[in-house]
Amino acid sequence: MVTVLTDVRHARHIAEQVPDPELPMLTLADLGVLRAVEVTGDGTVVASLTPTYSGCPAMAEMRADVAARLRGAGYARVEIRTVLDPPWTSDWITPEGRRKLAEHGIAPPGAAPRHAAGPVPLVLSPTRRTVECPRCGSADTEETSRFAATSCKALWRCLACREPFEYVKEI
Repeated sequence: MVTVLTDVRHARHIAEQVPDPELPMLTLADLGVLRAVEVTGDGTVVASLTPTYSGCPAMAEMRADVAARLRGAGYARVEIRTVLDPPWTSDWITPEGRRKLAEHGIAPPGAAPRHAAGPVPLVLSPTRRTVECPRCGSADTEETSRFAATSCKALWRCLACREPFEYVKEI
């Protein structure tokens, strides 16, 4: 017998497997973007996503990918909601997600900066002074560009092993 709880677990499992379009080694669950999955009384699966950045260009693809996976799993009615409060923080990246980033040569973020309640000032300077090389572990690194292929990453270079790498910024 299929219960609502079983259905929610199955739907969540399906949604958790959707890869991030910009960091495909991570799932939306690894990234902390998948906030919730519910099944309403009429059988509609509602998945809630939070963008990593306001205006994140990948949100449309994330929404479409989650909806397609759920429909492909047999859920006829699917609704994808965007949840902006509380805003996403890099602290939501799971330990598994951080491990996967490092395995793929991308330095995972440190702890997100803490701010008092209220408006958050936009700061374009680095939030972290040292970034360890994901290849050799050296802290002897330097930022080469504040912006990389996506707005959530910066380009760095290891001065020890001389390898370039991307770094996911803290938010």
